Amino acid sequence: MCIIARKIKKIMDFKLTPEQLELQKVAREYAQNELPALADELEETGDPVPKDALMKIGEMGFLGVNTPTEYGGQGLTNLEAIIILEEFGKISSAVGWPVFEANAGPVKVLQHFATDALKERVIPKVCSGEMVVAVSMSEPGAGTGLTDLKTKAEIKGDKIVINGNKRWCSGAGHSDGYVVYARMSDAPAAKGIGAVFVDIDTPGLTFGNNENLMGWRGIPSADIYFDNVEVPIENLLVEPEDGFKKLMETFDLERCGNATMALAQASSALDYVQNYVQEREQFGKPIVDFQAVQIKLADMLMKVEASRLLIHRAVFNAANGLPDILESSSAKCFANEISREVTTTAMQLMGGYGFNKEYGMERKVRDSFGWGIAGGTIDVQKVNIASAMIGRRFNQRAK
Repeated sequence: MCIIARKIKKIMDFKLTPEQLELQKVAREYAQNELPALADELEETGDPVPKDALMKIGEMGFLGVNTPTEYGGQGLTNLEAIIILEEFGKISSAVGWPVFEANAGPVKVLQHFATDALKERVIPKVCSGEMVVAVSMSEPGAGTGLTDLKTKAEIKGDKIVINGNKRWCSGAGHSDGYVVYARMSDAPAAKGIGAVFVDIDTPGLTFGNNENLMGWRGIPSADIYFDNVEVPIENLLVEPEDGFKKLMETFDLERCGNATMALAQASSALDYVQNYVQEREQFGKPIVDFQAVQIKLADMLMKVEASRLLIHRAVFNAANGLPDILESSSAKCFANEISREVTTTAMQLMGGYGFNKEYGMERKVRDSFGWGIAGGTIDVQKVNIASAMIGRRFNQRAK
């Protein structure tokens, strides 16, 4: 019994290790000292993180935290990657975006499924900041209903020929490579879907105008057009039949990355407003002395801490593998919801200052709504959760 008790105590320790705390400190100091001015610039211009800044982030090791050392990464776990991602996301969604894509996004599809040659060509460059890889999934008629994809990728000898139109690709036009989901056979729905890697300079690949979004300034989004785009067969990532299932398994980690970016908006809003209410005075005293403000602070803290625990549980339980859909969808759904609640409460506590662009709170509000749409909406996560609870998928189709 004593042996069992000691094992349980070790497993249920929710504290970060000294090494993880040091890693968090390094990431926090770098992000807070080096990136706020860049975040403001990207918010103003709408441009993505420039290559020189990206390569500095890569030099610090922040673009390959959970990537194997043989590909230029740090070889740490998903949990360390998530810890670092939150610190970058706190500065802004735009400066956190490449860290998200490298540690929890489409690069992981390459890491798990690409040929050795493709891994060796792309992943080390992502870790160094020389390359950014984006994912291209949605289409004009296939968003939440992703298995309705019409973009085709046909294998013809030693080539794959791609034709179609993609929409809502965050990173379109400036990312150096794209993980493209496409229909690769006549098999119905998910069984016909696979994925291919496409370099930005491939003939026949073009981009639409940048979308004018409510938030996410500095994360350009645009349509992508494929007109007889040819890539070598070596760029095949997953084949149809069971390919879509494999892609969705890697997407469980992306959900945790999305959740962390949403959490970062909330946690940074709380950090800021916690100081603000102690400095701002009305009726002759700091507004934190009013019980109504105290209650709001407590509600915000509980939501932030609960969200962080859900995310850390999902990635910790997966160790170096991929989180399961129940835990990753729960983490994303909750983070997406509380991010909107916490940032809007912080903005309200600040009054007119919160509504003023100069103070940055309204940016966190706008960005928080984007994270609850991207990567599967809040309601879709709830459907995923229910499906995992019951043990079967629910057919959402009219026929």
